[in-house]
Amino acid sequence: MLKPLRQGLPPLDPAAVSDAASCALPARYEAVREARRFTRSTLDQWDVGDRFDDICLVVSELVTNALRHALPADAACSEHAPSVRLHLLRWAERLVCAVRDPSHESPAPRDSDDFSAESGRGLFLVDSFADSWGWHPLAGSLDGKVVWALFRLGTAG
Repeated sequence: MLKPLRQGLPPLDPAAVSDAASCALPARYEAVREARRFTRSTLDQWDVGDRFDDICLVVSELVTNALRHALPADAACSEHAPSVRLHLLRWAERLVCAVRDPSHESPAPRDSDDFSAESGRGLFLVDSFADSWGWHPLAGSLDGKVVWALFRLGTAG
């Protein structure tokens, strides 16, 4: 299951994954709230400490971007619309949030100095709150891309 998702992720030993969770999200904006709820519940179980709010914010931005930019315009009207999928992967000292969507378009930060704009700041926020982020097109039987954000976690003790 993790092999296609790991395409494009930073080099982390897949055998060392402590926890993994994922959920499919419908092609509607209420899915952002569902993604936040799923993330909060999962992170509560994983006890990620001081990165909790940063991770939830980044998940919201990645899911919003996928819904806004990666789905066909009529996706909300179709019951067979391609979905967005949220994956959370935790290693001992790292956590990756990955959002898979059906688009082949590369995510690009808005080239603007207008930070007061109502939209267009999503990837700026991801870049500001995550330790690193990136994206990679999927290959094989999976279509689309994965946009991921990596967070360093404090060690227990």
